Amino acid sequence: MKKMISAVMTVIILAMVFAGCGKKAEETASIRLGGLKGPTSMGMVKLLDDAENGKSKSKIEFTMSGSADELTPKLLKGDLDILAVPANLGAILYNNSEGAVQFLAVNTLGVIYIVEKGGQTVSGWEDLKGKTIYATGKGSTPEYALNYLLEQNGLDPETDVTVEWKSEPAEVVAQMAAQESAIAMLPQPFVTVAGSQIEGLNVALDLTEEWKALDNGSQFITAGLVVRKEFAEKYPEQLKQFLEEYKASTEYVNDNLEDAAALVEKYDIVKAAVAQKAIPYCNIVYMDGSGMETAMKGYLQVLYDQNPASVGGELPGDDFYYEGK
Repeated sequence: MKKMISAVMTVIILAMVFAGCGKKAEETASIRLGGLKGPTSMGMVKLLDDAENGKSKSKIEFTMSGSADELTPKLLKGDLDILAVPANLGAILYNNSEGAVQFLAVNTLGVIYIVEKGGQTVSGWEDLKGKTIYATGKGSTPEYALNYLLEQNGLDPETDVTVEWKSEPAEVVAQMAAQESAIAMLPQPFVTVAGSQIEGLNVALDLTEEWKALDNGSQFITAGLVVRKEFAEKYPEQLKQFLEEYKASTEYVNDNLEDAAALVEKYDIVKAAVAQKAIPYCNIVYMDGSGMETAMKGYLQVLYDQNPASVGGELPGDDFYYEGK
């Protein structure tokens, strides 16, 4: 009898040891995080710096890229756990992976502005009628956002304005610099860059504020965090900790411009001088839960109505939106 009790106690103790090891593994495993150059990654720089210096609870292996095409295959193959991507790309990944990707949080609202050189003739959408707008992003979310806002403000994108599409923002800046007067649609931080190069450039319309003024429940969203569903289910506590620290990082970036700008340069996103001026206009946020889900559903619906392919062919199911545990 004593031998049997001893054997049972041994099994119980071993089970407790292995259970403890499993919990410890969840707390200490590194999160493989990916980000793109630009506002999409600016909000995470404080967390990256803290992790690098052993000041965060989350352990992070960070990969930066200038193109989402370089990082999304790594997420789908399991080489990355969390990725900051354009919001609609999150929906595309969900649809292309049969629901293997979930949307964690919005991290950047709209970063696109209508800017003007050579006077202040544009104070509202009606002032764009008959004008030429230089822009980038044809066939993607900038075009869909512009069309949507034009239509919501009584203008026909096909007949009331002329949009000259360029391949990259630098071309738009060069075009404006060469003309006495011009109107363009540009994202941050290129608005800041253009302002330093072009005398008399002013912001005419903030597309994020213009979208908000419609008061229809949706918001203009640039980017957010997506996670492999397998990782989220396996490491819920670790993911919760990461999101708390990520949120704190976005708050730090918005409240400490000079120090945050230095970190933005450290992680090779943009130069500190540009970042310090641009951050207040990059709409860096942290939005999760029901607020995130409502805003995203409205935004994705707008994109879907203009081009179903922009969200992967169909709107994501409710399981696309991570609820936490």
